[in-house]
Amino acid sequence: MTNTAIPPVRILGLDPGLRRTGWGVLAAEGSRLSWIAHGIIAPPEKAPFAERLRALFEAVSEVAEAHACHEAAIEEVFVNMNGASTLKLGHARAVVMLAPARAGLPVAEYSPNLVKKTVTGGGHADKAQVAFMIRRLMPQAGHVTADAADALAVAVAHAQLRRARALGSAA
Repeated sequence: MTNTAIPPVRILGLDPGLRRTGWGVLAAEGSRLSWIAHGIIAPPEKAPFAERLRALFEAVSEVAEAHACHEAAIEEVFVNMNGASTLKLGHARAVVMLAPARAGLPVAEYSPNLVKKTVTGGGHADKAQVAFMIRRLMPQAGHVTADAADALAVAVAHAQLRRARALGSAA
């Protein structure tokens, strides 16, 4: 009989934004999820664009290192009607994605609907529903802002989906 146990990992979930990037770290061991930490990265709004991007990169790098993360997951970009805003968000998302990749972490991407469906059971849940479910799944996290809850939701989705893939490949 082979051992199909999935090794424990620390997952960094990221909800990218230029004004506020949510992050959350959880430990996944089999089907058990444990909250480690969460927070918001808010680059100085008055700083030049390149400096704001640098601040995001450095802060995400520090979080990944400080919490000894093994993997990262990021929410795919939401495209809106304002092209300039979408482009700036794309820049922020690229920087937020690059930081863990540069540290050697594999980075997975998930659509907002898949994240919401995994966490709440519905792909069109609102931010309040996502935050409610994160508080239910990880009460030790305490108060979680919307951005941090979204980041933790991305980490939860990644943990569940990576587990499903691992179990599927073991069959």
